[in-house]
Amino acid sequence: MTIRRATEADEAALRELWEEFGREVPEPPGYEPETWEDEWADVRRDLAGGAVYLAEDEDGAAVGVARASEPRNACSHIHLVHVSPRARRRGVAKALLHECTRDMRERGARLMSLHVLTSNAPAHLVWSRLGFRDVASYMAAPVDALERRLVEQPSGESRAATYVQSDDRPSVDRALAQFIPRLEDPDVREASNGWIRIVDRVKDEDRAAQARLARELSERLGAVVVALAVEQAAVVRFQLYERGRMVDEYLSVPSFYGELPKGDELALAANPTLVSRLTGADREEVRRLARTASSTAELPPATELYERLARVMGLEP
Repeated sequence: MTIRRATEADEAALRELWEEFGREVPEPPGYEPETWEDEWADVRRDLAGGAVYLAEDEDGAAVGVARASEPRNACSHIHLVHVSPRARRRGVAKALLHECTRDMRERGARLMSLHVLTSNAPAHLVWSRLGFRDVASYMAAPVDALERRLVEQPSGESRAATYVQSDDRPSVDRALAQFIPRLEDPDVREASNGWIRIVDRVKDEDRAAQARLARELSERLGAVVVALAVEQAAVVRFQLYERGRMVDEYLSVPSFYGELPKGDELALAANPTLVSRLTGADREEVRRLARTASSTAELPPATELYERLARVMGLEP
């Protein structure tokens, strides 16, 4: 096996290897494949200022390629490393990469970077074993879906309330006093139906803080706790805790904050039987009200849904 620096005279071989790589690792859905003309313009720049190496077998046929860009801010980016299937498991990729790395180090590179598709798990594993680490997340969204969500997600106000199934007000007050972050001005009310309602501005805009408070109260008091909220004046969420463990979660539009795997969407549907057992709510009423949808337009206004769900669970809105 011979490793040598490529030249413009190798265009045909470079194109064949690039196209072979494209067939093996196609672009993600929604991306238009790059033309060879565009790729060749980039390759020519790297032939002049970066590093482009070919691997050739005993017959002089090109079986591998590696290409890295000229260092910028002491970093060289690896654009392509590919070896034909017939030449794999012979150390060709490492030899190509070694030549590129040595070349770029001599030109001032102190760091080598690259992109790996999240769908290409084998490649991610290989690069990790060579010492590459994730330093950023490259994200993409279809324009139509993004515009739809931007319209659907007004930056409206959020409101939240936490309900503890307890008549032990002193114990609840002690737990609130020890909670971090400190609540600004908690409004704590005892209801006649056996729930204590807690409202505080900190939790209105901080879902994580509300969840922590609900979990901590449930764990400290060994009680059932309901965290109920309207988020961005658009969707309704509730979480049920029992002895410090979240046992059910509902979000009226599961994909409101972005696409989710189907399993995660289903997990955000309410469990009417569990809600009924923990709160005393009518199971069929919970099933009727706590529906999930793909759009906010398919459900009642969030504030109305919030209040109706609170009442069916016996909570003061």
